[in-house]
Amino acid sequence: MAPTTLANAFSADSDAPAIIIPSNPALTVSYQRLNADVTSFQQQLAKLGIRAESAVSIALPNTYEFIVSFIAASRQRAIAAPLNPAYKQSEFEFYIDDLSSAVALVPKGAFAQDAAAVRAARKYNAAIAECYFNGKEVVLDVKETGKLSGKQNAPVEQAQPDDVALVLHTSGTTGRPKAVPLTHRNLLRTMQNIQATYQLTASDRTMLVMPLFHVHGLLAGFLAPLLSASSVVVPAKFSASEFWRDFTTHKANWFTAVPTIHQILLRSPLPSPVPNIRFIRSCSSPLSPKTFHDLEATFKAPVLEAYAMTEAAHQMTSNPLPPGKRQPGSVGIGQGVEVKILDDAGDEVAQGKEAEICIRGENVTKGYLNNPAANASSFTKGGFFRTGDQGKKDADGYVIITGRIKELINKGGEKISPIELDNVVAQHPAVAEAVSFALEDEMYGQDVGLAVVLKAGQTLSAGELKTWMAERVAKFKLPKQIFFTDVMPKTATGKIQRRLVAEAMLKKGEPKAKL
Repeated sequence: MAPTTLANAFSADSDAPAIIIPSNPALTVSYQRLNADVTSFQQQLAKLGIRAESAVSIALPNTYEFIVSFIAASRQRAIAAPLNPAYKQSEFEFYIDDLSSAVALVPKGAFAQDAAAVRAARKYNAAIAECYFNGKEVVLDVKETGKLSGKQNAPVEQAQPDDVALVLHTSGTTGRPKAVPLTHRNLLRTMQNIQATYQLTASDRTMLVMPLFHVHGLLAGFLAPLLSASSVVVPAKFSASEFWRDFTTHKANWFTAVPTIHQILLRSPLPSPVPNIRFIRSCSSPLSPKTFHDLEATFKAPVLEAYAMTEAAHQMTSNPLPPGKRQPGSVGIGQGVEVKILDDAGDEVAQGKEAEICIRGENVTKGYLNNPAANASSFTKGGFFRTGDQGKKDADGYVIITGRIKELINKGGEKISPIELDNVVAQHPAVAEAVSFALEDEMYGQDVGLAVVLKAGQTLSAGELKTWMAERVAKFKLPKQIFFTDVMPKTATGKIQRRLVAEAMLKKGEPKAKL
């Protein structure tokens, strides 16, 4: 019988390894043990008073405690709401308040330290509980019952396919973060799509480098492998100096990451010998063709770029495994998801023409929480979700993203793709990272700004870079201002947001180079 919820998505009695936590010694957890620990933790949540639709804020790092608490909350028909444990108090307050969280789960010791998540939970009267693994089980150590006082001892529930299992917030590139509810049905469809795309089996083992509070790590790096009876190696965080040691020691054979992490690994010492890697997946921000080719040449493995959104429970498209064609600069083809390029009226445009990338599938959320305006503008008359990305399909149906619709640089009516410029500048031998963005301009409305991080030991002037670019792009695409910076601003998941880069560069005042 095909699984329908996270409660029956994984084997309950297999003694095969499900989770491996690198340490000394490493902790290896079988599927049978994982199921037992989740069942125990679910009972502890019920005893606390967690019921159907209770929001459970999980402010834990990538740990066994996160894994158990997340699955247990979803099985209890509660809403798991993972949060970045590095948030400040005001950030925790926003998310805890937005979902009226019943409880905040925090690491051992956080209560005594009066940590930011603890203070935020207390402000909104959420229960506070520390989670820790004592070697026998994951303990729910309740410190304050908050709004659950007098409401303990709820029944142990059984999850249903249309229960909301997970709520994540969009990254807020265009304003206030929007709450995205994802049901068990949404999650299972994405997990099945990912399993099919990469032909995951019990013989695979992945190295988790993305945070579990992000849809990329949670779905592609964790849940889809478990659905496939694979094993997941879960270090506490990504460490370039320890990555290959753990990858080799625990016999991983693939990983998924953002381009930033791929670039870090390319700049780090290589293992000898390079392990046998079945494939490398890249997602969550554009992968430049140069980085694509560098990865394949260095690691002797196919690189598969994918395209995903929180609203789609992660994956929408991907380049296929060999012998299928993988195309640098493209995010591939729809994977269990309908993908169409639609105009403003919701009508499909001709092949090769640019418009908004829109998707439809069982993995896609039905709509944002408490945000009718966003829901009205985000779905077409045919039920397709508007991604906000501009793109096109090539002759083979491969999707090429040309930019965020609201991030396209409109220079006097000329629409300039910042992704195109990023990819061009990234090919310069002295450039480590490049991000282009719109600048306000009196004459054109907008003009091109460019932020650049140089490789260690390299020097490059703005004039030299502009001359180099002039041989590769049209004159109207050349940057008006070039900002050299040591660090490119990124989100907590390593994702580059042009708005953040633009704000950071302009805050510096007069740039080092103005052309």
